[in-house]
Amino acid sequence: MKNFLLSVATAVLLIGCNQRETFLNKDVSPEKMEEIFNEIKTPFKYGIVVQHPDTTKMVDSPTIFRKNDIWYMTYIVFDGQGYETWLSKSDDLLNWESKGKILSFTENSWDANQKAGYVSLITIDWGGDYSVENYLDNFWMTYLGGNTTGYEAGTLKIGMATSTSLTEATVWNTTNAPLLSPEDEEARWFDNKTIYKSLVIRDSKEHIGYPFVMYYNAKGDTADYESIAMAVSNDMKTWKRYGENPVITRHEGICGDAQIAKIGDVYVMFYFGAFWKPGAFERFACSYDLINWTDWKGEDLIASSEPYDETYAHKPWVIKWNGVVYHFYNAVGKSGRVIAVATSKDLKK
Repeated sequence: MKNFLLSVATAVLLIGCNQRETFLNKDVSPEKMEEIFNEIKTPFKYGIVVQHPDTTKMVDSPTIFRKNDIWYMTYIVFDGQGYETWLSKSDDLLNWESKGKILSFTENSWDANQKAGYVSLITIDWGGDYSVENYLDNFWMTYLGGNTTGYEAGTLKIGMATSTSLTEATVWNTTNAPLLSPEDEEARWFDNKTIYKSLVIRDSKEHIGYPFVMYYNAKGDTADYESIAMAVSNDMKTWKRYGENPVITRHEGICGDAQIAKIGDVYVMFYFGAFWKPGAFERFACSYDLINWTDWKGEDLIASSEPYDETYAHKPWVIKWNGVVYHFYNAVGKSGRVIAVATSKDLKK
């Protein structure tokens, strides 16, 4: 009888595991993808919201969060030497005031001339409070780092910056060694040339067995295109690559700059595509487990249509607030490289 009960328990456990595996690995249905598209689409282009006073300098890569009823945006500025990271604030998501620099050039370091930062551990709940988690008495920010001058020049790596202050224009600590490098012994075929933007979220359900998950885009020596891959960590300090292949790739052009939102039981990855069809444009994919992603087959979320984004419309950050979806993106066109926003309602009225 005892052996019989053990056999039954084992069978129930295996069935449960198989059901969980089936759920986690299943594709998101076309009907659910269409439902998500209708929830996140932003057909009304409001226009430029962040532009450097010196139009020879390029503004890029918005990351947005909220603290004490104020919105904040980190963004990066390229001035010819390399990337630095800045902070601005807003009361209404449309009018932004620069507060100053938070990642700056240094000397004689692995990241001397490139510090493009992206705040980590922002709440991913769709329509949530968009707060930033303070972990181990610090705020955390991954960044694209390198010591070669020029636009995304040289071998780029992922660094980690920390600060006790989230909303002040004080320079964050960047004395840590790179988290991930193309030169790592563990580097994969898709990231052993250079690594670009990164995003770190907390996975409260630990789908992969780790509380912290990173998405990053990179190129390989034999894969001269950008794909989106994953890394995982238990402590925000030590990271390891997850899987032998990217989670999003077209095997040409660019798939990059992931942002994650959770809508119901679906994770939505906003990202941009470029050069696997003309231009640069905003896309999305959906997942139930943060690992297996179903790519949207329909129209772009954002594409070039205005003089200020006629060259490129890419690099998303998307939120929902007070019933309105705001899709911030990097726009390149007649106004240079700026940050623009499109919305789900016509706010110009």
